[in-house]
Amino acid sequence: MDKQDLNYKEYVEIAEGVYWVGFFDERAGLHCNPYLIVDGGEAVLIDSGSREDFSTVMLKVMRTGTIPGQIKRLIYQHYDPDLCGNLPHIETLINSRDLKIISHYENNIFINYYSMCSPKLCIEQMGFHYEFGNGRRLEFIRTPHSHSPGSFVTYDTKTKILFSSDIFGSYDHDWDLYTLIGSRCMDCEPEMVCPVTQRLCQIKGIMNFHKRTMPSKRALRYALERIEELDISMIAPQHGSILDTPEAQKAVIKRLKELENVGIDYFLKEERS
Repeated sequence: MDKQDLNYKEYVEIAEGVYWVGFFDERAGLHCNPYLIVDGGEAVLIDSGSREDFSTVMLKVMRTGTIPGQIKRLIYQHYDPDLCGNLPHIETLINSRDLKIISHYENNIFINYYSMCSPKLCIEQMGFHYEFGNGRRLEFIRTPHSHSPGSFVTYDTKTKILFSSDIFGSYDHDWDLYTLIGSRCMDCEPEMVCPVTQRLCQIKGIMNFHKRTMPSKRALRYALERIEELDISMIAPQHGSILDTPEAQKAVIKRLKELENVGIDYFLKEERS
């Protein structure tokens, strides 16, 4: 299937047993991407989504053949409502004592305000990893202050997919699940419309998102350096498009490491102008 001609009313299998179960709204400028991992009859849902997206997300989950009770863990990589808003509804539907929530301690303080029903597991007390019953391993890498104190990313050692939360996110008014970014974007001057694709510039959307959302260049650079240590097949962010080629990953990492005026510096520059 053409990666740029997908039916977003259905789930999309991005790797064996890994599904995008998000909600597409052509009017939105910030698309949210929950992901489901299914292995050995057990499932994990990452950054499940907002309250309004609940019915769409869970319908897509069930269309993969996953019964809600198979979801044993909900992973929340920070605590924003676009990730956690539908948590109470998901808990009610799953209705299982086996369900547990995984996040960092700093996040769980706030996640408790969405729901206190399910036990909260802290990644720092889990040795920064989770194993499925059949041994599949998810590793958690801390990316503090990118953009919250307890932020982290999740690495699936089986598929080598990095679920990057807000890092590599983007503002997109012309959205596709898979990026159009290539090696040509490494040193281009971002414009409103890409002269090659004739679409809105995805690099520009990513840069604007990080300038506004990340608190500082130092925090962002720390996260990027940790990510560069990994052997990655694709990067699946919670906002924006999946970076599914080495060329796209290298281009975006390069542009983000070069980024100036991030967070408070962006604000101060805007205030002075």
